Amino acid sequence: MYEHKTKENDSSAIEFIESVGNSKKREDAYKLLDIFTETTGYPAKMWGPSIIGFGSYHYKYASGHEGDAALVGFSPRKAKISLYFATGDEKREELLKNFGKHTTGKACVYINKIADIDVDILKALINQSVLFLRETYPEE
Repeated sequence: MYEHKTKENDSSAIEFIESVGNSKKREDAYKLLDIFTETTGYPAKMWGPSIIGFGSYHYKYASGHEGDAALVGFSPRKAKISLYFATGDEKREELLKNFGKHTTGKACVYINKIADIDVDILKALINQSVLFLRETYPEE
């Protein structure tokens, strides 16, 4: 049976941020930590070795695959900062139009630095993602 590798654990988000080599990226990670914590109301938790997540939800697909994931999160990676929001909601695409300099992957939004983006839209993306996931996967 498939086991999800990215699980919530007891590692310290602060220690992880402190381990980021690039000082500007570390500074942005602390800013993101504040923004995500304030916006979600959830404490930061490490998911796997390198994702700082906020809140969690349990998903179950029609295929029978199920697991737990962070509602939203970020990771200050070497190349870019990865932001994790819910996919599948057209509101996300609408918000991203005015977000600022970014690229997108399947589930991630990538930024170089906070100065490149609109922080108010970041907060809206966080709120939209949490709302969408809570509606899609209601707690039982």
